[in-house]
Amino acid sequence: MEYNHRPIHRTLHEHNIVWKMLKTMPDLNSQLTDEHLKTLSKNVISETWVKGSTVIGNDGFYIILKGLARAKKKVYKNLIKENASTTSFIPQSFHRSVLSEDLKNTLVPEMEVPSSKLILGQWSTFGTLEVTAQTESKTKQYSVVTEENCEILKIPAKDYAKLKSEEIKLENKEKVKLIHKCPYYKEWPTLSIYELAALTKWKTFPPGHVIVESGNITPFVAYINSGYCNIYRSIVGLVRLPSKKVKKIQKLVYMGKLNEKESFGEINVLLQVPFTCTIVTGNEVEMAIIEDKDILGKKLDPVTQQLMLQTAKLTCGHLTDEEVKNEYLLKEKQKEWKSFKDKTMKNSLYYNGITPDFGKWNHYWTSIPRNLKDTLLSY
Repeated sequence: MEYNHRPIHRTLHEHNIVWKMLKTMPDLNSQLTDEHLKTLSKNVISETWVKGSTVIGNDGFYIILKGLARAKKKVYKNLIKENASTTSFIPQSFHRSVLSEDLKNTLVPEMEVPSSKLILGQWSTFGTLEVTAQTESKTKQYSVVTEENCEILKIPAKDYAKLKSEEIKLENKEKVKLIHKCPYYKEWPTLSIYELAALTKWKTFPPGHVIVESGNITPFVAYINSGYCNIYRSIVGLVRLPSKKVKKIQKLVYMGKLNEKESFGEINVLLQVPFTCTIVTGNEVEMAIIEDKDILGKKLDPVTQQLMLQTAKLTCGHLTDEEVKNEYLLKEKQKEWKSFKDKTMKNSLYYNGITPDFGKWNHYWTSIPRNLKDTLLSY
């Protein structure tokens, strides 16, 4: 595959070739999104190294296109980390030649890998996308020595850092826009909203998910970006049993909904007041949430907390017991009327054996009589 070494000299077709090639790299494809790969592919650099050169990979992620290289001896303090950074990689050749099935399922506190076994060939990878690695004194950790003339593709760590920085800025801008549109925050100063946005994270809930039950405290403050949530209040209702007895049961009464660009949970979290209603997602809902530990801890400024207490209102606090009772009675009356209406209509339609979709007279014509064809209308 021939292409220009510098990104600025490549054509759009060559950029697409590089992008498709990066998508085949398991180390990249499994840890970076397709959009990230597409952006990074426009900045990759092709470098040529002569035999015997030492390539220090602490400033980027490297892919060997041609030639062989030998990784220097490296100490792996943890072969498998659940909380490992998504920007630090172990060479593919290490997985192929050293990592056995037993080691894959074992946490090894510290082990040394003989350098003779770390021979990197075509499509092998090494290096890191962590910018902090550039300041480390132990540069051998990401170093290889070329065994023959090599052509190596490099993704600069600074480009990935810039990409993440721009992504964070764009994401924060969307969060600020969302919070500013919520009714309680329209008059808020921009700096205070930026402080809230810095603590928020996106979270998606499926339809029918119970966000919080009546009597509990939600673990976060939520700003609805898309979708809606239904509000229910519990009430003790009476149900007639077949034995003509009446039984008391707990029922949920629908009292409204929380729509896009609305928030809830501020007062409940700050004052640790239980919800008086149950909130359930009506469809798939995306929210920007601030966890209670960030609000009640030292991360949120006390002045911002007081501002939130002054402007926000208690979620479902406006619903009185009388309103819930009246709504319940109204819905029960509507249900009874519908039941009576359906029963009356059914009895009327079924009178004398007449049922819907079946006529009273039956004709057993195999074909339409000729004298009736002229009277038929075509539409």
